[in-house]
Amino acid sequence: MKTTHPITSISLRKAAVNTEDRDGLPNVHGLHHWAFRCRDSEETRHFYEDILGLPLAAAVFHERVPSTQEYCPYYHIFFELADGSYIAFFDLLDGKSYIPDPDTPSWLHHMALEVDSRQSLEDAKARLEAAGVDVLGIVPHGWFDSIYFFDPNGMRMELVHRTASLDAMKDKARQARELLAHRPAKIAELKARAAA
Repeated sequence: MKTTHPITSISLRKAAVNTEDRDGLPNVHGLHHWAFRCRDSEETRHFYEDILGLPLAAAVFHERVPSTQEYCPYYHIFFELADGSYIAFFDLLDGKSYIPDPDTPSWLHHMALEVDSRQSLEDAKARLEAAGVDVLGIVPHGWFDSIYFFDPNGMRMELVHRTASLDAMKDKARQARELLAHRPAKIAELKARAAA
């Protein structure tokens, strides 16, 4: 019999800058789900539920896509995060998995999920490695620490423990536009370096 424990140490994330109405724009409260392709729904379930610890929250089978009515039989599976959002996968029953863009570095496209403590990050790393998953890190980024690994579908994943305070995050937000304003000069600098 599976024992369940109430989650008592969740770090409930707080918005640093998305805290007020913005001229009638919709107030997006959070992520409902982000969906990816998987090659085998059971293999994916085993990884996300049994190794990573995200419970399988829903599974559906459709022969037609509800939005377009296109014929394309698939399973759609959902794994719940502690904040009530989901990671979802489509198994198109053809054995094909996520295909990365060949013009994009393999480290670029990834999904980062937040854990509640440094200990949780260390525990996840140990659990993944015990399951035979190659793990990079713990990598310090200054405002969060993280580990990196690939899921069975070839998707790069990251687990993050935030180390910055809410005030530090507000400071980062204030500096973000200024940093991006330097983009044209940075491109020119990199081109000049490459030409030298």
